[in-house]
Amino acid sequence: MHRNPPVDDIRSLLCKVNTIAVVGFSPEPARPSHRIAAAMQGCGYTIIPIRPGLQHALGEPAWPDLRSVPGPIDLVNVFRAPEHVMPIIDECIELGLPAVWLQDGVVNEQAAARASAAGIVLIMNDCVWRAYRTLGVAAARSAQ
Repeated sequence: MHRNPPVDDIRSLLCKVNTIAVVGFSPEPARPSHRIAAAMQGCGYTIIPIRPGLQHALGEPAWPDLRSVPGPIDLVNVFRAPEHVMPIIDECIELGLPAVWLQDGVVNEQAAARASAAGIVLIMNDCVWRAYRTLGVAAARSAQ
């Protein structure tokens, strides 16, 4: 069974991250993926919306998949149902991406094991925005 990293490691990860690709981004402002991405963008992170057919969101170009993104990705934040996670993990492994965050309710033990075996830091069934707020990341980032 997957265990998320200790809170100090999660805080450290969120302090190092600059660019977050949001897989399953919704253009609808009321949806959690949109609200959380906008909140993280407001905290200084560069957000890369990942959604087929979407051209732009939150003032950024959107991409159909992770392979299409031209620049670096520090963290992949996943807002997809658990049964859709394994192909995302495979793409992250192929691209050598360092970290994946599966949002609240997104639990896929096989995908977590595959990611961990490939050396990817994986946080599962947690909210990146909640972690940012509760772990004192803003203060830690400004102190750097």
